Amino acid sequence: MLPTEPLQLYHSWPLFERGARFPHGMLDVGYSAGRANDGPFSCDLIANSLSWSDSTYALFGLPAGITPVREVVLPMYRPESRAALERLRSHAIRHHRGFTIDTEVDAPGQPLRWVRIVALPEVENGRSVRLYGVHQDVTHEYR
Repeated sequence: MLPTEPLQLYHSWPLFERGARFPHGMLDVGYSAGRANDGPFSCDLIANSLSWSDSTYALFGLPAGITPVREVVLPMYRPESRAALERLRSHAIRHHRGFTIDTEVDAPGQPLRWVRIVALPEVENGRSVRLYGVHQDVTHEYR
């Protein structure tokens, strides 16, 4: 198992606390970020499909409007970040918990940046069916 350091944020939290944990309040598909470096997203866990805002496309250096695919996006995370993200994401989905993590992203044609992911699962009939969240460019915090 790869260490999670130097990731500053690496934790999950129960869904009943989710309103207190999101920096902009509750998130949903229609969420409109208040800052230019925030990118709302959702992931349909049944269809394994992603839905991104234009800000999220920009964070990953991808043209808006293409269909984002996890298998294309995951390699953009540095190995340590990707391993930590996958473990925390799996835990959050399995245990119905929100999570926060800082990840290092090396997208083609983009400067190396730190992206904070804050997400929570949508649960239906006891099963996580979707993740909602926001990507935030927090590179300035690591300088």
